[in-house]
Amino acid sequence: MSDCIPSKFTARFRRLLPVRVVRRFARQQRGAAAVEFGLIAVPFIALLFAILETALVFFAGQTLETAVSEAGRLVMTGQAQAAGWSQDDYKKQVCTLLVGGLFDCSNGVYVDVKSYSTFSAVNNAPPVDGSGQFDTTKMNYATGSPGCIVAVRLFYQWPIYVSFLGDNLANQNGGNRLLVATSVFRNEPYGPSGAC
Repeated sequence: MSDCIPSKFTARFRRLLPVRVVRRFARQQRGAAAVEFGLIAVPFIALLFAILETALVFFAGQTLETAVSEAGRLVMTGQAQAAGWSQDDYKKQVCTLLVGGLFDCSNGVYVDVKSYSTFSAVNNAPPVDGSGQFDTTKMNYATGSPGCIVAVRLFYQWPIYVSFLGDNLANQNGGNRLLVATSVFRNEPYGPSGAC
């Protein structure tokens, strides 16, 4: 039978055998880099965005910590009390410290100022309801008198876009991570002391 088929056809037929086709396909290098990159491109880009977003969250948290430290000094030295600032006035002062466009200060930053008689009485539990949602109705503004212990807290709900990494806190809070910055201090003796 092989005598009937010319030798050039048998050579082509042998090249089409499945084992030889697979071997030849494995030896080909054209387009291999594009295929390999296509396989890892989506996880690589997702991981890159997750790293960038995590860095941005840490940077925003540090910016909020710096702002609460500076804003706390306004209460500690009695400047807020002497000026008679309301909670909205104090928030405007906080917003001047959060420059750079990183925060939506007027709509997203919440200020909580509470006065205590002792450091052990300070309650730093986050203002969240039973389902883990941020509760803005629990914000207070009590700057205290000289010698009082004061806790100033700033809250901001940072939007999380790459949440496939299992961020349960962000998933419970509507896709936002609650950033909290706290400063606890004793008011300076800027005037006669009163009730805390």
